[in-house]
Amino acid sequence: MKVFNSIAELHLELETIRLAKKSIGLVPTMGNLHAGHLALLKEALSENDCVISTIFVNPLQFELNEDLQNYPRTIEEDKLKLKKAKCEYLFAPSVKEIYGHNINYQTVIHVPDLSDNYCGRSRPSHFDGVATIVCKLLNIVRPDTAFFGLKDYQQFLIIKKLVSDLALNVDIRGVEIVRDSNGLALSSRNNYLSNDDIVKASNIYRCLQETAGKIRDKNRDFRKIEIWAKAQLSNAGLRPDYFAICESHSLSPANENDTQLVVLTAAYVGSTRLIDNLRVSTDQ
Repeated sequence: MKVFNSIAELHLELETIRLAKKSIGLVPTMGNLHAGHLALLKEALSENDCVISTIFVNPLQFELNEDLQNYPRTIEEDKLKLKKAKCEYLFAPSVKEIYGHNINYQTVIHVPDLSDNYCGRSRPSHFDGVATIVCKLLNIVRPDTAFFGLKDYQQFLIIKKLVSDLALNVDIRGVEIVRDSNGLALSSRNNYLSNDDIVKASNIYRCLQETAGKIRDKNRDFRKIEIWAKAQLSNAGLRPDYFAICESHSLSPANENDTQLVVLTAAYVGSTRLIDNLRVSTDQ
């Protein structure tokens, strides 16, 4: 596996790849790789001649009170996992390489509307940081296809809109959530959880499934279901941030005429904030 730390060196390699008329896939990550990341890589490798994985802990997407310094950085273990998964190229730049000498003067991209609610309300600058780094990586690599996990469903829609609005020539592909045996969606933040916390956290997916069941049983009082679901999470020892039943493309609050829905939630287990979602179709 070739590892690149500078944009200039990566560009030289990409020029050779393009001259050979090979298709390029991009898998952006913040490292601390788990089976969910490797599922993205597997999908990317199946569809492209070569794949660029990136590892970059992006300071712009962390709020001031969040865990940037404590975010798990496991670059050597990550390299071994990527090699085992047959990844040929890794781009692992420094913050200076991406943002220059003063990150405070970095141009920032804001995707309106989709960024405003749910995680965007709880973390006001988070999606601006995500949109900025994704746009930079897409411009640096210029892949044919880029792969993102659907666990971050709001993020996925924001990136799709970013690419459409800025007329970027790349196909954005979503890859299904990978879960553990208890249904907990895999996340680097799961490393912060104790065994007891993991048992509590598994109630998030259970609540999503029960909510989907109510919807499929023709219960269309979505606001009442949301209140019920928050109570279920609280009773299980979690602290819900939000629980919302939305139209799956606009993320507007679902109404009784919507047939393609997504149930979004974020909840705290102790001080660790976890997100999850479940798409539900009522189109029979």
